[in-house]
Amino acid sequence: MNSVADAKDMKFGIVVAEWNAEITEPLLNGAYQTLLKHGANEDNIVKKYVPGTFELTLGAQFLAEYTDVDAIIVLGCVIQGETRHFDYICQGVTQGVITLNMKYNKPVIFGVLTTNTLQQAKDRAGGKHGNKGDEAAFSAIQMVALKNSLNK
Repeated sequence: MNSVADAKDMKFGIVVAEWNAEITEPLLNGAYQTLLKHGANEDNIVKKYVPGTFELTLGAQFLAEYTDVDAIIVLGCVIQGETRHFDYICQGVTQGVITLNMKYNKPVIFGVLTTNTLQQAKDRAGGKHGNKGDEAAFSAIQMVALKNSLNK
């Protein structure tokens, strides 16, 4: 794995789903701390909340349109239930994030856990499988660095 780029001059937006906050807050903390650890300035990190995971894409679009962030991280958690709701939410958000990446020509990083159980989500939000918020922040930094290296 390559070293992480310096995030000192980068601006980030983080959109967090309030639904399943016991999972999304640790994801947010992981992402935020990783950005700071790699040089991002607190003033260059915009955090916004949306009601649920499905609303992440519109929240990310608002950040893309109304701020000057270099990358956006979306953080949410969808846990499989007894209905197909899980499938529709996951598919919609995934497609929405892909569309935003292309429409705005900036990284929109998918930090949404799609698990079968609450325990699996906990394991990925600071538990035995690490914190996927960290990974999302790492991806955001690296994608901004890639774009910057091509934009010179």
